[in-house]
Order: sequence, then C-alpha cells, then structure tokens
Amino acid sequence: MATDLAEIRNIGIVAHIDAGKTTTTERILFYAGMTHRLGNVDEGNTVTDWMVQERERGITITSAAITCAWRGTQINLIDTPGHVDFTIEVERALRVLDGAVGVFCAVGGVQPQSETVWRQANRYHVARIAFVNKMDRMGANFARVVAEMKGKLGANAVPVVLPVGAAESYAGEIDLISMKQRRYLDAEGKAFEDGAIDAALADEAQAAHEALLEALAEADDAFMEAYLEDPEQPAEAVRAAVRRCVVAQSLVPVFCGSSLKNKGVQALLDGVVDYLPAPSERKAPVGTNVKTEEATEIEMSPTAPLSALVFKIATDPYVGRLFFVRVYGGTLKKGQNVYNPRTRQRERVMKILRVKSDEEEELELLQAGDIGAVVGLKQATTGDTLCAENRPVALMGITAPEPVMFMAIEPKSTAEKDKLADALDLLAAEDPTCQVRTDAETGQKILSGMGELHLEILVDRLRREFNVTANTGKPMVSYCETVTAAARQTYTFDREIAGKRHYATLTIEVSPLKRGEGRQVAVSRAAEKRLPRPEVCAIIKDALFDAIATGVLARFPMTDVRAEVTDCAMLDDETASDVAFRSAAVMGFREAALAAGPEFLEPIMSLDIVTPPEYVGDIMGDINGRRGQVRDMEMKGDLQEVRASVPLAELFGYATAIRSLSRGRAGYTMEPGAFAVAPKTVKEELLNR
Repeated sequence: MATDLAEIRNIGIVAHIDAGKTTTTERILFYAGMTHRLGNVDEGNTVTDWMVQERERGITITSAAITCAWRGTQINLIDTPGHVDFTIEVERALRVLDGAVGVFCAVGGVQPQSETVWRQANRYHVARIAFVNKMDRMGANFARVVAEMKGKLGANAVPVVLPVGAAESYAGEIDLISMKQRRYLDAEGKAFEDGAIDAALADEAQAAHEALLEALAEADDAFMEAYLEDPEQPAEAVRAAVRRCVVAQSLVPVFCGSSLKNKGVQALLDGVVDYLPAPSERKAPVGTNVKTEEATEIEMSPTAPLSALVFKIATDPYVGRLFFVRVYGGTLKKGQNVYNPRTRQRERVMKILRVKSDEEEELELLQAGDIGAVVGLKQATTGDTLCAENRPVALMGITAPEPVMFMAIEPKSTAEKDKLADALDLLAAEDPTCQVRTDAETGQKILSGMGELHLEILVDRLRREFNVTANTGKPMVSYCETVTAAARQTYTFDREIAGKRHYATLTIEVSPLKRGEGRQVAVSRAAEKRLPRPEVCAIIKDALFDAIATGVLARFPMTDVRAEVTDCAMLDDETASDVAFRSAAVMGFREAALAAGPEFLEPIMSLDIVTPPEYVGDIMGDINGRRGQVRDMEMKGDLQEVRASVPLAELFGYATAIRSLSRGRAGYTMEPGAFAVAPKTVKEELLNR
C-alpha cells in the first residue's frame, strides 16, 4: 500500500438513511477489485454491512473501515450509518477523515439526516464531493437536488457531470470537464466508452460547462486570471482548479449515477482521487502538551514524533478488542510502547491490522496519514491519544451526544449477572452513546442509548454475540440535569474508618457550560501543587466525573457543567488518603451543584413530516398539543413538508397517531435536536417519581 502521503485518501460515505451509501460503497469495492461480485443490501451479502443485524435489517449500524486502491491511490474508506440512532458512528468517522462523499437520493433530495451529517462535516472541516444517486428511479430530478444542496446546506454545489435522461430513460452521464458522454456497454458498468455528446444534449451540456467554469472563476483567483485571458481552458487546468476549491472547501463538485444499476460510480472514484485532499493537504492538527498546557502543532511526517487518535473500538471474536486509529504524525510499529496522556500510562501495541470489514491483514507499521487497527491496548478508550512519552501531546477527543432514552436491564438468571455486566461494559467501550449505570436504590442496571432502535440492537447483540439473555424494562426518556449559575463550596471530609483517620478539604467551583459542551473537570495549578501525591489529581478528576454522572436532583446524569477544584488542604501525609480526597470531591461537588441552581433538561427531537396538504392543519394541531413548535414549512412537489421541534417524551406512539391523522398518507423522520430546560410540570413529575 501507499507510503507517499500524496497517494492516500481517507474518506467516508455519508448520507440520509436509504440514500444508497452501502450500495455505493459496494460498487466502489467491486470496481477497485476488492470484491468479485456485486454485493446487494436487499440480498444481505454486502461486505461493509457484516453484522447479522445489519444484514437482517438492511441498514448500516457501525462504521465499517476498509482499504482499497484506485489509479494507484490507496483509499481508506468508511461507510457510515444513516439512521439517527447511530449518529456517533458518523461523528467519530468524520473526526479522522480528510474527505467525504455526500450521497443524496435523486428523488428525496436533501433530507433531515443529510443536513445533520453535513453540519458534522462542517464542524470538522472535512472537504466534500457529492453524488446524486438513484437517477434511475421515478421522480429523479438532478437539478432540484443541486438546488436543495445550495439552499438547505449552504453548499456551493456545482455539477461536474450532467445526467443523460432520468428514471427509466437514465443512460449515463456527460463529463462537463472533458465534454464527453459516457455510454455503458455491459450490465456491470465495467465496460464503457467515452465519446461525442448527443446532438440533442449539446446545448444543455455547453451551458452547464460554462456555468462550471464561471463558478470556478468566482471561487479560485488563479483560475479567474487564466479564464479571463482565455475562456477555453484545458481539462487539466479545470480539474486542478476543482481540486484547489475542494481542498479549500469553497466548492462542492456534484456527480450523479445509479449505484444499483452500476452507473456513475467509476466517475465518482475518479473524483475521489482527483479532488479530495491527501492527508498532507489538510491543515495540521493541533494538540495540547499535557506538561506545559501549550497548543502544539502535529508534524504530519513519518519521521515525526508519534501522534495517533483512537476513534473506534470493536470486539473481534478471534483477536479480541480492535482499536481503530488514525496516525497523524510519526510511525506506529508492531511491538511499540505508546503513551496515553489521559491515563498517563504506557501501553504496548501487540498487532497492527489492515481491516477489510470483518477480515484482517497483519501489518508491521502504520505511517502518518494512514488508518488501521491495533490489538493489545488495555486502558485506551474512544478519543484517546497515543503518542511518544517524551512529547505527550493530547489531540482533541471525540464528543458523544447525550443519550435520549434508557431502560432497566437484568439477567434472566442470577448465574448470568457477572456475564451481563461484562458484556455491557464491552458494549459501552465500543459505543460512547451506550451508557451503563447502576441505580443506587434498586441495584438495577440502567442501559441508555440514542433511541428505541439503538437499545433494541444493543439487547440483540447481547444475545447473539455474548450469549446473554436479559429481561428489559419499558424504554423511557433519558433526562439530564444541569446547573444554571456558578457556585463555590468548601467541603471537609474527616472520618475514622477501621481505626484510621481520613482527612481532606477541597474547594470546588461548579459553573454552567454552553448547551452541548458536555462535562468538564479540572484541578487548578495552585490546588495540584498542594496535593500529597501526583496520582491524587487523577483520583479527584475521576471522582468528579462519577459525581457528575450521578446527578443531584433525581440521579439523572448531569451535562453542560464544569467542576474545578480551586484549593485543597490536608493535615499530614498519613491522613491524606485517596479515600479522603475521593469522598471530598464527590460530596463537595454535590453541595456546590445544589447551590448552583440545578435544573432538569429534556431531549427535544427535530421532527420532519411530509404530508398531503389537506392534513397539515390536523398535524400542526397535534404538534401543538405535544408541546411542540413548528419551525418552518415548504412545498415539495405535491406534498407539504413540516419541520417541528417536539419533546421526546411527547412522541411515544407518534407513528400510530400520524397514520390516523393522515389516513396513512404522511411519513416522518425524527432525530435528536437539543436538550432544553424542562418546564415546571415535568420537573415536579420527575422529583416525585
């Protein structure tokens, strides 16, 4: 595989559910020679959807990593889920990718999850190209989808191909750079010829070609100068300009095709190589030196100090836990000792693997810019940095959204209690949006996730992969707690346990964070200097995280809160025990949080409804009755699209309700929107549970 950074592309396939991501990925693997038959989602024989649940349900659940090659370029490809319950898979994939292919349905256009993944890609500054899929379907409209990309996504979407026909008449595409028409000669799409454009399409193609050149001139100064001198620019100059614009994220070239009918995918592969950036073309990542707390730029070179990010953990039945890593700087070698700045411990890399979905190839090393999996780590978790101990620079981690639903879970027999606990711990290690806690009053395990489907899949995995059968409670809304003001408390833990005195005093300041910023803990420099031992700092931080996870009102986890130890005191080394500092941290946080105006947060869902216009009034009235707010409405052909924000607690049974309201003619999708302060009635209900 490639050793030159310029010959590597780290890309993801992202889209709304059912836009054709997995089918597109399967065609890419087929044309790249990684598979010798065309995988089909409906037949359950795809390479990237390898989990039993994925093949049974026809959806992608995990982000599958696979490596292939096209025109001498190594492509590390990740196919991500489109269902909102598995959005963390998209989040952590985009965190480590350099480029992405946004797949859009030629009929559905820009759909709710399309917007979500586009925003995620914006957040991580991931360069993109677009592929309008399903051009063979009735109602396919390439121009409308491009217009929606501009209007809904704010993307400077510019076609680089033009479809030849649509629906049943779809036959191929015209390359607007070479100005040649591609005609397919076999059903698999491997044989084709590029020739003259049909006379009936010549004027339309010429107009689209000129629009492309004008868009490039507006987005790229170098091309504008050349274009003003000579409007007839050679194809090589146009492609170079498109590449510069994609790398600068000032333009999104749009391709089209039908992955199911094997058309347009090879041109898309050319676009991946020609336009998406190599690792060396991305802005160098910046980490934090844990010793000096200074921002440090990572040198993206194989000879630089090691800097790698763990972005995913999976359990393989044969080799154990796989830690997927993106190497940003240096070289990661088999047998190497690496340093984890979070745990402040060394770990040893036993194996390095190139993963082909559920198959592996063993490697000796991974160099800067590459993606692979390692075996042998014990303490690492998603978002951890692996680096050189003499240069401990921590990269930005991966933020997981708060779970919105939970249920009680217990083994069907007491003999399986430990087995269930171990299996749940493994699932939580793999999936940051799967959270497990023990209810302090009932002793029950509480499993939290991103929705009913997510919880259903987790329970199914317990049965299939871990051979654990469990009884589960009814799924319930997962509320959070937060604080609304800053407060400071000093707490002294002074107790005799088993004949020994334990003493510690901590001053803890609790303050609110912006919505969506999660949980932060810190120990000030001044306080850290007064601690009896260096390891006590980590003990205090762990205790604060545990206290935040428990909450102070009704045992719901807290979010958007920061806790900082600003001062500490002790009597002597003998009484300054780990137990004393841990207890002072937990109890001191609780007192500070109770003084900081604690409130409940409830999950709000973004609801997108498509309905015949005659049912809009009843549907809007129902939304208002569910404490919802309509954000906007627009016509989509003959149908009305209604977008609203509704508390998740009010949406149980909504599928039945909307069928009744629209006589079965309306459809909807929903995804987590944000958390908002719960009204007084909800707060009283939660406190009285």
